Amino acid sequence: MYKFNINIPTKVIFGPDRLGSLGKELSKYGKKVLIVYGGGSVKRNGIFDKATASITAAGLEYTELSGVEPNPKVSSVNAGAKICKEEGVDLILAMGGGSVIDCSKAISAATFYDGDAWDLVTGEAKIGKTLPIAAILTIAATGSEMDMIGVISNAETEQKLCIAAPGLRPVVSFLDPTLTYSVSPFQTAAGSADILSHIMEDYFVADDESMYMLDRFKEGMMKTVIKYAPIALAEPDNYEARANLMLTSSWAINGFSGALTKCEWTNHMIEHELSAIYDITHGLGLAIVTPRWMRYILDASTAPKIRDFAVNVFGVDASLPAMDAAMKGIECLEDFFFNKLGLKSRLSDIGIDDKNIDIMAKKACNGKDTLNGWKVLTPEQIADILRNCL
Repeated sequence: MYKFNINIPTKVIFGPDRLGSLGKELSKYGKKVLIVYGGGSVKRNGIFDKATASITAAGLEYTELSGVEPNPKVSSVNAGAKICKEEGVDLILAMGGGSVIDCSKAISAATFYDGDAWDLVTGEAKIGKTLPIAAILTIAATGSEMDMIGVISNAETEQKLCIAAPGLRPVVSFLDPTLTYSVSPFQTAAGSADILSHIMEDYFVADDESMYMLDRFKEGMMKTVIKYAPIALAEPDNYEARANLMLTSSWAINGFSGALTKCEWTNHMIEHELSAIYDITHGLGLAIVTPRWMRYILDASTAPKIRDFAVNVFGVDASLPAMDAAMKGIECLEDFFFNKLGLKSRLSDIGIDDKNIDIMAKKACNGKDTLNGWKVLTPEQIADILRNCL
């Protein structure tokens, strides 16, 4: 029998030119705002000015934390928490992509903790009170604008881990597809691979971890990415393409499609080790790892589900034997990632060799003997998958 809870309280304000109501929305949660952003593109493209005009018009004050890294570091989290404590911040406004939102989530929790924020990421310390988080999304990729999970890196320990708690889900997110027109082709491609991977991680699960309706929903989202990502690359200001990618990004990981999922997200656990050491773009790493994982775990028990993926997402001939259809589905995925999106296909193409493979494979199991995904994998098997990616 199916049993699950779904609670997705994020208010989504979707569409162009909606920032006029930002101040009104934020005023529900306090008077002092910490604005968190990355390298400064939000100031160059006018988003910052529009947002702060609405904030000040509503009688709110703001302070800033800039320079958040693409794979956000715990040092930025500690810096943000220090500002919140010293200046009495009431809420956080994340202005950017998933990295900025993830950093803001960790700041939200660390504000009420006296030690190093890394303790909250590792679980050594428990998350208690949190600050409300709002988001203005500028890239469709991680889905962090509508979920309760953040991913934080520690450069000293070469770790990349998740922090999660219900209070870390944004209370309101502004989703304006026009803000993604200027996203580079590479980041558009990598973001699309990230979205697709989120859906696939909840799709390739044991039979009792999904249901017919959820599988069809997930297939629809995957088809949306496959249809619109190439259009966004060819026509960066195509509103329909950007809007479909943005909304799919949010719904891919907000907890709805994975309501029954219990197994670990294998490809994410493996890729986190790659980007922890090599600081690569997350979506690119996922694109390289995922097809190799699929080939590695393809057998009589997994072929039927991969066959469904091939037939229902890529339109592979349904009359083919399950194993043949499954193989064609994997080939279609590779063609999408490496030809249609133009992403690099091998780790060696981005300067990664076999030096740290065994270390990464062991760390991917997060202190356990195995990685308990759709197919349980040992460190030795994970190392094989990584070598196949070279």
